[in-house]
Amino acid sequence: MSTVIIRGNEIAEQIKEELRIDIAQLIEKGITPGLAVILVGEDPASQSYVRMKGKACEELGIFSQTIIRPADTSEEDLLDLIDSLNMDQRIHGILVQLPLPDHIDENKVILRIDPSKDVDGFHPINVGKMLIGEPGFLPCTPHGIQEMLVRSGNDPEGKHVVVVGRSNIVGKPVAAILVQKKKGANATVTIAHSRTRDLASITRTADILVAAMGSPKFITSDMVKEGAVVIDVGSNRIADPSSNRGYRWAGDVDFEDVKEKVSAITPVPGGVGPMTIIMLMKNTVISASGTLTNNIYSN
Repeated sequence: MSTVIIRGNEIAEQIKEELRIDIAQLIEKGITPGLAVILVGEDPASQSYVRMKGKACEELGIFSQTIIRPADTSEEDLLDLIDSLNMDQRIHGILVQLPLPDHIDENKVILRIDPSKDVDGFHPINVGKMLIGEPGFLPCTPHGIQEMLVRSGNDPEGKHVVVVGRSNIVGKPVAAILVQKKKGANATVTIAHSRTRDLASITRTADILVAAMGSPKFITSDMVKEGAVVIDVGSNRIADPSSNRGYRWAGDVDFEDVKEKVSAITPVPGGVGPMTIIMLMKNTVISASGTLTNNIYSN
């Protein structure tokens, strides 16, 4: 069996070309999509993510505003900043880079963002809309996983999807998206996690296995069934003395061990990661165009 490597970079490029057309049409109407990204503090990983988002905006012609505040910024000042962006007509999407410093309540910050500009899809109003299948912004990584599956010819309809991980960022929302009675969904979904008894017996039943628990190389070949599709959401920094940087990135799946047994698998890096950023761009364009539809799957 020849295993297909599902490359997020390539799928993201497809979506990027589609967005270029949408953006050009909006600009003809006098609308330039605008994204504001707020970074509080100097977390190196967060700084890297913010740079990548800024670069993606630049490549697509999206107006980008990156606002950097020191780590000792007060919660009140951050909330006031969000209020001003909510009112700014140039800005169609607002993203506050997480994690925030300990003295700032992340829930308060997420609640303060206007749901119509919540392109991260974290506001409880958008989370609720996602669950009941109403128009709203979908969180970028879970929606990106859905796009990967459909565009790689692995439509989840009628399949058994097992999601390992129950975070509010990936595990729960990807399950909510794929179980919908909609195009690109209609899956039977099981959520497994650290308290699941005999986890391997559950994962071996999956037609599509989504690994999102944040534990490097946790999923091994004895945990997947022959011919399954594996989506690796993990991005774990592990020590590697042979690397110039002293570390490398590893997924939640033991890629080399698993790849010979499955029909398709995503790599780390270059798999799910690029999809997260392009779906953020897509949400920003959707916000600018005012065209949220009742289809959870956007194509």
